[in-house]
Amino acid sequence: MTGDILAECGTLKAPVLIVHGGAGEFDRQRSPAQINRIGEGLEGALEAGWRVLGDGGPALEAVVGAVAFLEASGDFNAGRGAVATSEGSVETDAAVMEGTTGRVGGICAASWPESPVRAALAVMELGGPRSGPVLLAGAGADRFCEASGLAQRDPARLTGEGVAPISRNGTVGAVALDASGHLAAATSTGGRLGKLPGRVGDSPIVGAGTWADDASVAVSATGEGESFLVAGFAHKLAWALAAGADLESALRRALSSVRDCGGHGGAIVLAPDGRYAVAFDTLAMARAWRATGISTVRPIWPDDSL
Repeated sequence: MTGDILAECGTLKAPVLIVHGGAGEFDRQRSPAQINRIGEGLEGALEAGWRVLGDGGPALEAVVGAVAFLEASGDFNAGRGAVATSEGSVETDAAVMEGTTGRVGGICAASWPESPVRAALAVMELGGPRSGPVLLAGAGADRFCEASGLAQRDPARLTGEGVAPISRNGTVGAVALDASGHLAAATSTGGRLGKLPGRVGDSPIVGAGTWADDASVAVSATGEGESFLVAGFAHKLAWALAAGADLESALRRALSSVRDCGGHGGAIVLAPDGRYAVAFDTLAMARAWRATGISTVRPIWPDDSL
């Protein structure tokens, strides 16, 4: 079941961190304990990122720390909680983007890294579009992770569906604005349950599920990745802003284009002046944000009720 696009928006004082744990269609009958786990995961991600931002650190480090926390929890469809392919393997995707430099890094269909978002960061640190790759896939991504000394996934610690996954089709992500006025975004996912091996969605694709530009906006999306990818979701949002749309209108317009492509989901977006918006057209989306003097966690439903 899907419905109207639900949106929350406002302005927060920098530094700002927003995280999400997925949006999708799933059983509403979660126990209070399961919902608490999701809320605790979001709170932990906020704390991990805020340790960086609160000390004046960079937005990029904050979003990577927040997403890595969600990956490690095993309660979301990313990292330890990533769902399996049709052949029972687990392949993960992730991307990071730094708004101040435009540097990006991503991995997809990767089986090696314990933390896919940290693997994406390592790709970004290779150099950039002119001096190195920005996206590594499959066996090549795994060889790079091994050669870089990144921690290897322990199959015994995978949770599969997890104890309280937010959505089988979900994703985790974060956007941040640091005290210096710089933006960053990070996204990580296990993709669709039962996907074909080698399938890649929008999460590791810059301009689709992930984007950050100090001149416009930081974006992390979640939902049915094929439709976000075909719609060019994040680029469409940024272009609408450049054409003069306000943040909420631009987000709604971009999500409508995803619906036109047959998909549903949501996103978190953050502008360099502290304006933010969260929107989704699914039954639920896990999201949370923190800024100077405020911390908000919304684990599941629009009204946070059972």
